[in-house]
Amino acid sequence: MIRRQGAPPVRRAIVSGSTFEERIGYARAVVDGDRVHVSGTTGFDYASMTISDDVVEQAEQCLHNIGAALAEAGCTFADVVRVRYLLPAREDFEPCWPVLRRTFGRVRPAATMAVCGLADERMRIEIEVDARRGTVGAGPGSALRIETVAGDAMVEEWRHVHNVIVPPAAMTPDEARERVGRNRLANAYLGDVLVGCSTVRPPGGEERVATVIARTLPAYRGRGIGTALYEEGLAHARVLGAGAVETVVLAANADGLRFAGARGFVEKERYVLDGEHDEWVDLRLAARSA
Repeated sequence: MIRRQGAPPVRRAIVSGSTFEERIGYARAVVDGDRVHVSGTTGFDYASMTISDDVVEQAEQCLHNIGAALAEAGCTFADVVRVRYLLPAREDFEPCWPVLRRTFGRVRPAATMAVCGLADERMRIEIEVDARRGTVGAGPGSALRIETVAGDAMVEEWRHVHNVIVPPAAMTPDEARERVGRNRLANAYLGDVLVGCSTVRPPGGEERVATVIARTLPAYRGRGIGTALYEEGLAHARVLGAGAVETVVLAANADGLRFAGARGFVEKERYVLDGEHDEWVDLRLAARSA
């Protein structure tokens, strides 16, 4: 679990629980105003301090760890402006490209790859990023904010977006309030304008499956808002310990299906709920990404 160390509000440190941070004396990330600097991050699972032998799995875990730090800093992978890849063996880099492309393909940060020795012989890749908060989807005078739903006013805003995007599953105020009690709901704003929402259902079952759903109002699509909502929700699901991630899309929502497919989700099943006629599609993330 990511936790905060005491620091002035303009500059603060974020630690992840890695024993390396404590023993060496550094933070997983430092928030300095609107800039976020994430330390070189390896493929250790910080909860158990174990690491896979596979370089691709290490890359996925690196991005998981970085995503959690970015979420704690109040931003997402969509805010990343610079990434550096460090590997002891240059031939290990290309197998990681699909994982890296899923995370950064739309963001296109500046990037550098260097071949060098790492601190532990088990480490096969290390990734470092710099981000700038509030840049995604922003117009003049407006910055994207993603805030956890709290209070009736925000619940009603979340319900509004949900009902616009999925009218066959339109909720009453009481139904929306009930969702707050069992899921993590968030709203997205450009300045003070409501532009989207998200849902994260906590992991459950033997596979620890979490559900991440991002919704953007039609007038604000194509500006990176859905990507920011999705990445922020995915990072939260990973922090909760998700072993697998799924999403659900109304079959008639072609934009939603394309969005999910572009992020590595594959169709799992289609179904119609009892007493209804609208078709839904359950999709699962084909391979773990951050």
